Formats: sequence, C-alpha cells, structure tokens
Amino acid sequence: MDNRLITYFSKITNLTLDETKVLSESMVVKNFNKNDFLVKEGQFTSDTFFIIEGCVRQFKLIEGEDITTNFFTEEQWIISLENFEGKTTSNYSLVCMENTTVVVGNELEAQELFKQFPRFETISRQIMETVFLEQQNLMTSYITDKPETRYLKLLETRPDIFQRVPQYDIATYIGVKPESLSRIRRKLQKKH
Repeated sequence: MDNRLITYFSKITNLTLDETKVLSESMVVKNFNKNDFLVKEGQFTSDTFFIIEGCVRQFKLIEGEDITTNFFTEEQWIISLENFEGKTTSNYSLVCMENTTVVVGNELEAQELFKQFPRFETISRQIMETVFLEQQNLMTSYITDKPETRYLKLLETRPDIFQRVPQYDIATYIGVKPESLSRIRRKLQKKH
C-alpha cells in the first residue's frame, strides 16, 4: 500500500533503485480511524501528510461554527507553509472523515534526504508548486465564484466527495448554510 508514494513520485520523474529504496525506508506510514485528528487548531506541527487511502477534512472554528476549508483524498498532499518550521500554531484542524492511511513527512527529515539525494529537492519543489496552484485556484474560486458555481466545480472535479462527507461539510465548504445547499441542489435538478 505504501508504494503509492513511490508511484506518485514516479509520475514526476524516473526514480533510481537507490532513490526508491531510501524513500521506501524513510517512509513513516500511519493509520488513523474515522474522526481521529491529524492536527488540531492551535497545535504546533511541522508535519506534512501524503494520503495513501482515506479522506481528511480541513476546517476552522469561527465564532463556534465549524467551517470546512478543504478536503484531501488519495494521492493528495497536506502541506501547511505557515507551519513548516513548527514555530507557529495551526490555524485549522485536520480530521479523518473515514479510516485513513498517510505517509507523514517532516521538514528536518526532508532536508537530510535532500543532502543525500539533491534531486529530491527538485521533486519537492514541483510538489509544492502543485499544492500552491491548487490553493491559489481554491482561493480565486472563493473570491470570484458564486456558491452554485463552486458546487458545480466540486461536483465536476471531485464527485467522490459527495459520497464521502456529510452535506453539512459540503455546504460550509462552498460557503453556504445547509438549507441554501438544498436550494442549490433543487434548482440544478429542475434544470436537468
């Protein structure tokens, strides 16, 4: 199962046998149960996570209300640039929406790998660029798109989410109350 990370890296570049071996040996694979937290808001962490299997919801409490800000599923990275050095606390929580298996990464360990295999730094940069682009697109959508458009984009790009998380979390993710999500869904059903 943990070969998924090797497969992911292999999509970016051809790995040598030594690179494959060191990656396999350095992987820290952890299993979490549904409702377990990877990170709680206010906690210090410098870990990154690569999801092998499962679904993780990122959320923030605002005035006592639980607001979903992202979903992460198989072959996605959870990387927080603000917590990279572990000197600031997390301003969100990460909770498993189903039993989840992740590879846990750490910046200090990554730096050691970069010394041994400098090419990993280039691969890491490519991954960071991909994550940054995903975050930038998400932020742009929140600023420019109406909730209905955000709903349709989520339905088009990540239809599996609708089977994996409660409607309440989808509603807060697109920026509406559950009642408004019901209205959006009814309106779209009438169009088809």
